[in-house]
Amino acid sequence: MSAALAQLISHGSGRTAGDRGPRRGPVVGYVGADVPVEYLTAAGLLPLRLTGDPDTPSTAGDRYLGTGLDPAARSVLTRLLDADYGPLEGIVVSRDCEASSRLFYALRELRRVEPSLALPPVHLVDVLHLPHRTTTRYVRAKFAQFRAVTETWAGRTVDDTALAEAITAHDRLRDLLARVAGLRRSHPARLTGTQALTVVAATTTLPVAVANELLEQLLTEADELPEHEGTRVFLTGSPHDTAHVYRALEEPGFLIVGEDHDRGDLLHLRRTGAPTEAALAERYQYNGPAAPRAAIRTRAEHTRREAAACGAEILVSYARVRDDAPPWDYAAQQAATGLPSVLLSRQPYGELDHEATETLAALRPRTPAEAVR
Repeated sequence: MSAALAQLISHGSGRTAGDRGPRRGPVVGYVGADVPVEYLTAAGLLPLRLTGDPDTPSTAGDRYLGTGLDPAARSVLTRLLDADYGPLEGIVVSRDCEASSRLFYALRELRRVEPSLALPPVHLVDVLHLPHRTTTRYVRAKFAQFRAVTETWAGRTVDDTALAEAITAHDRLRDLLARVAGLRRSHPARLTGTQALTVVAATTTLPVAVANELLEQLLTEADELPEHEGTRVFLTGSPHDTAHVYRALEEPGFLIVGEDHDRGDLLHLRRTGAPTEAALAERYQYNGPAAPRAAIRTRAEHTRREAAACGAEILVSYARVRDDAPPWDYAAQQAATGLPSVLLSRQPYGELDHEATETLAALRPRTPAEAVR
């Protein structure tokens, strides 16, 4: 394993902010891909995307959110109540789905009625995704509010120069992630899906300059990476905030070469282009298409295009329990790609149930050695 890949996997597998050296600033936790992290970077704050933990019971989160909500959100609340992420200057939540919205309102109310919990201040960023100029004005107004909140948390002004530099740095990060994604799309692949997902996760825990340095180093070391073969899978459905399901899919011989959720390839799909606040608003307004908010036809076309670019042989839709959006897309995605496909619905958080495991085993072509046995 290359040195850069080892470092990225170490950071991506951790539970708190990475890089505890001098370049690490005060940390702000965030939930959802609609949070404009560029403002946090410009203010000298470290954006940390919050993840759940499928291996730990979400008892506290269940108490406040109930068990009818996406277990990933309940796990995040549990970890916040347990101060599992380390000290946070604030929490930013985007209204990207119902679970995120309910998490925000629970956090806001807990700060009001239970101050002994010592939760950090919380702010909601509401990004709409309609293709209208009025929508852009709305998003810009919400970003102006967030900029003011960020300045309060940081104790400093976010000037236009610092914001332009942050936008440029994060666009550079997206360019590098796109090139790294090419390492698992290659034939043979140079990264597994599990490795690729963990690398992306690392970049959401590190200062953007550090993340860019490590990705650049990884790309220069690409020839040192081993080759990986397997039945090439394009994964759609629920987002994955940990690599548990990726590992479970790849252990029996699948190779995840692409996905369309916002903790994977969707995270770097759209660039800002110009280092301006107006361009930044449009970048988040038109970001996607994510399952909770995009039209079925739009999702299907995106899946078709990306699965073809990956050279995928099979389409797998993984829908986590309490995540009702992905199954609505599946029939159109199946028809658009024309690939052998399977819908794994109501799956446990971070797991594949027994029925899903058996279904996948029947779907994977047997190797010549397996056929002989």
